[in-house]
Amino acid sequence: MPQLSLHSPVGDLTVTEEDGVIISLDWGWVPAEWQSTTPLLEKAVDQLNQYFDGDIGDFDLPLAPPGTDFQKKVWSEMLKIPAGKTKSYGEIAKALNSAAQPVGTACGANPIPIIIPCHRVLAAGGKMGGYSGLGGLETKTALLRLEKALPHEQQRLDL
Repeated sequence: MPQLSLHSPVGDLTVTEEDGVIISLDWGWVPAEWQSTTPLLEKAVDQLNQYFDGDIGDFDLPLAPPGTDFQKKVWSEMLKIPAGKTKSYGEIAKALNSAAQPVGTACGANPIPIIIPCHRVLAAGGKMGGYSGLGGLETKTALLRLEKALPHEQQRLDL
């Protein structure tokens, strides 16, 4: 499977493609001998760089994250949250006639973080909840700050 790594403000990332779709984004750098490039991976890396530069908020890439039907429904709901906005686990659960806990579990299993914006999903009352990416809540906070999605007072705090 073609993979391409990039440096980002939240750590090194590796994007993986299979059959013309993005299937994962992982923290870490893949050794050079394992990397290869395709037009789709170049587009993904370019969009990620634009995202971290603040030039785009949402991605336009073909995605096929592997997961259960329920997980795919949760990830589809997350893709509807525009940059700069957040939703709660409960709001997504309500849209799917589910409970918040399985939504949180699906968020934690998201194989394409950042692009499928699980960082935009918060706990009740605007609390951060969790984040499975490298750096945990620090990374989630950094992504939300980048998108200016935190209330003004949280923008100034080290959460």
